[in-house]
Amino acid sequence: MGKKRKRDVELVILSDIHLGTYGCHAEDLLRYLKTIRPKKLILNGDIIDMWQFSKRYWPKSHMQVVKHITGLLAKNTKIIYLTGNHDEMLRKFANFRIGSFQIDNKVVLRLNGKRAWIFHGDVFDVTMQYSKWLAKLGAIGYDTLILINTLVNWIMVKLGREKISLSKRVKDSVKSAVKFINDFEVTAADIAIENQYDYVVCGHIHHPEMKKITTEKGEVIYLNSGDWIENLTSLEYDAGQWRIYRYSEDAQAQAVKLPKRLNENLDNDKIFKGLVNEFLNLKK
Repeated sequence: MGKKRKRDVELVILSDIHLGTYGCHAEDLLRYLKTIRPKKLILNGDIIDMWQFSKRYWPKSHMQVVKHITGLLAKNTKIIYLTGNHDEMLRKFANFRIGSFQIDNKVVLRLNGKRAWIFHGDVFDVTMQYSKWLAKLGAIGYDTLILINTLVNWIMVKLGREKISLSKRVKDSVKSAVKFINDFEVTAADIAIENQYDYVVCGHIHHPEMKKITTEKGEVIYLNSGDWIENLTSLEYDAGQWRIYRYSEDAQAQAVKLPKRLNENLDNDKIFKGLVNEFLNLKK
């Protein structure tokens, strides 16, 4: 049988991939990317986790994600990289453009006559505003929880049980976490309504969502692309319709075969040379 045809998608939005961390599902993301042909791809922050980046951990699969994304430029895909808090170092390069690639902090797109306001969303995070070191400490704790979760799920699978998400259970059971998510969504919606946007699209909180929010001032469609740590989700816009893509529901992507040994860690020289080469490819 021949290769299955890739899906053409007008717009794909990915956020919170966190390349360079143990929790990143790079291989699953690769499988998904190999099944789509996006006309425009927006990387909405926290793509490479520069807070926790370590030369001791950068598997081949993480480099393959970078290579695949940059390779899309040669296939006429426009790529917009919007900065987040974990890759905030790139904010100094806002308004940088090379060919079909650009770096910005936010972007407004026109989709079928409607305006979509897209940004990462960390500007609404009170922890980020008042205590960055506390936010970074929380990120380390979160990554540690993901590591523990990986071990727990390995045991669950061996026992023939379903996988679980410890961090999701913690979030769902802690009222303050739920309130934070609700406040985040309402704040984003309020500002979007005031500026007469039809859609407001964020990442940051690792909570995929698509819903209408109505206030006294009007209404807006709030969307969140989720993450590739716990939920393995993205946003897709095509033929005038939005949808939340969920890897767990995509049998075609899960069946994609990848080269063996992608979990092998690259040495320092290969990490550096690989990232430099991909940057240079942007200029071609």
